[in-house]
Amino acid sequence: LLITFPAATQYFMWEKMRLPIGATFCVMTLHFGQWMNRVFNFYMWAWSPVNFVTPSLMIPSAIFLDVTLMMTGSYMFTALFGGMGWSLLFYPANWTWLAPFHLAVKHPSGPLMSIAD
Repeated sequence: LLITFPAATQYFMWEKMRLPIGATFCVMTLHFGQWMNRVFNFYMWAWSPVNFVTPSLMIPSAIFLDVTLMMTGSYMFTALFGGMGWSLLFYPANWTWLAPFHLAVKHPSGPLMSIAD
């Protein structure tokens, strides 16, 4: 479901302007809008931690999708290999912002556990 709007933006920017940056542009504008929403609504209003609600995990996938279109120039290969790369990069993109939650912390009751536990 996440790939539909970046793929449509990529098609428009490639067909009309011959720029292979459509998916990255779409994801970065979504990221900016979500960042503004999270800062004003979650941090300043509801005091929810901003790092739990970030859409930045789509950025590496969008870059891969645009690079696939730039290298092949074909929608068929972009759909096959770029779409596969989009889904395969989704899981490793989570590692960077979830890594701090796997550090060991000593809880007040005594056991040594990670924040994720």
